[in-house]
Amino acid sequence: MSKLTDLDAGATPQSPATPDAAISRVLDEVAALGQKPIETLSPEEARQQPLPADGVLSLLRKAGKETPPQLGVETKDFIIPGPAGGIQARLYGKAESDSVKPVLVYWHGGGWVIADLDDYDSTPRAMARAADCIVVSCHYRRAPEHKFPAAHEDAWAAYQWVVANAASLGGDPARVAVMGESAGGNLAANVSIMARDEGEQAPLAQILVYPVAGNDMNTVSYIENANAKPLSKPMMEWFVSHVFEDKAQTADPRINLVAANLADLPPTTIIAAEIDPLRTEGQLLARRLDDAGTDIGYHLWNGATHEFFGMGLIYADAAAAEGVAGLALRKAFGQGIIGKIAQALG
Repeated sequence: MSKLTDLDAGATPQSPATPDAAISRVLDEVAALGQKPIETLSPEEARQQPLPADGVLSLLRKAGKETPPQLGVETKDFIIPGPAGGIQARLYGKAESDSVKPVLVYWHGGGWVIADLDDYDSTPRAMARAADCIVVSCHYRRAPEHKFPAAHEDAWAAYQWVVANAASLGGDPARVAVMGESAGGNLAANVSIMARDEGEQAPLAQILVYPVAGNDMNTVSYIENANAKPLSKPMMEWFVSHVFEDKAQTADPRINLVAANLADLPPTTIIAAEIDPLRTEGQLLARRLDDAGTDIGYHLWNGATHEFFGMGLIYADAAAAEGVAGLALRKAFGQGIIGKIAQALG
């Protein structure tokens, strides 16, 4: 694993860092699109607000680029049976490929309240290319209409369905991994835990991009980044107020992953951003996984903010992070020369 010499535990909060220029341009573009502070809105209003992905698309359009970018990846929308009705899903795969591919099951972010498959199109599209796999991007029931643990129930149901039906999607049911961003990273980790606890097929790997992994909002990174963009402490408090019947529910180990049983989980890659309230809990999760004997890679990008991972077409560090995730998946899948070499090197 990457050395966690910068672990926040016991550290003194510093002044907020300055975002890299590419991210600043995206955030300025989102502001120009009229974004209002989400914590001042109703969930319905918040779902209509421009997100960082919209800022990226706007900048690409201004540069004369294809929007939305296809990147040689085709998609197909379909429905997965869920515990309370159909779960929207989208299949991603390289257009020129007709071979059986490994499968990545992916969950988007949005605090379990906002965002959907369209808002988080860039990551599954990039992963289909970087890992030479098919990606099943899964939606889930959102709060406040469907409070915790509705999203977690949908994520587990979607994973089970994909494993059972991978062949019908053109995928290899023996090579399945999971991935998620932010709230979706929490869902991905919970799927791995459920697979272990239920004795079902475990993912070969999990890629957790700045996952929600704790319930302490007084950590070093929460203090440093209380007013950060695009994710702040007031926004996280707003999410909590809508997702849970009572704040005490955030102590549930499905949310407070750093206190969960983390034994016997698949190889894990954690992608983290410096300017992110969730940074400290992500570092602590990496440490807990390492202590539990998990093969863990932790990668922190300084100058990056929450949501940077989806900016690979305009931000070099995001493209690098996509490469790190793709290599970890290729290693787990034993895919191609790169994956075989990575497997041999351990």
